[in-house]
Amino acid sequence: MNIISPHFWKIFFEVYEHLPRQGPGSKDCATKALAFCRELPTHPEILDLGCGVGCQTLYLADLTAGSITAIDNHAPSIEILEETIEKQGLSSRVKAMVGDMACPNAEPETFDLIWSEGALYSIGLRPALKVCRGLLRPGGYLAFTDAIWRKENPPPTVKASFDLDYPTMGWLSDNLQSIKDCGFDLIDHFTLPDEAWWQDFYTPMEARIATLRTKYADDIEALAILDQIADEPDMHRRYSDSYAYEFFIARR
Repeated sequence: MNIISPHFWKIFFEVYEHLPRQGPGSKDCATKALAFCRELPTHPEILDLGCGVGCQTLYLADLTAGSITAIDNHAPSIEILEETIEKQGLSSRVKAMVGDMACPNAEPETFDLIWSEGALYSIGLRPALKVCRGLLRPGGYLAFTDAIWRKENPPPTVKASFDLDYPTMGWLSDNLQSIKDCGFDLIDHFTLPDEAWWQDFYTPMEARIATLRTKYADDIEALAILDQIADEPDMHRRYSDSYAYEFFIARR
């Protein structure tokens, strides 16, 4: 069993919390996904599950006139989002809170739209879909991204990386079946373009790692951790044909 040291998490969050977003995505992709939710109310109630520091939360605030509840289990990320909400004058419409995606503190059938970018996998896709269905009003929409395989027999480096972080990752057909089995009608889906991995995620990640290498120049363990984190964008640069992020839009 691999045990990750507390020092790893310190460095990990020192990288990730300073990025515009904590996973692949973009405002263009969010706009495209939202366009499939054609029958949303004028002022929808929206839940952003696994919001991180809230890049996509702010997209939703800009793209809709809705009220947004953003939930993440990492308190420092919520603190960052709360500061941003206050600075941008969004406090009347956007609320950020620490919470558990598996058991959100919300009444059943409360939301018109549930949004989740790269987060549902953390509690298992099917359990997450069931949670989302229970929180959506009849006719409500679910928009989420998830990693999927796109190539048989990926390179061992890629397979080992996803086995560590997402061992149950499946294929497009697996996710489509899960959506159907959990009581949703699929509206549409699309693959995130490669620029959605780089512009606000991997490019600033590599810049942040370079900055921290200077800060931790005399800390051998920290430098090793930064090397480990840097493996991810490097792997994507070499092997992105093996996997993808897919945006799914479904309706209860």
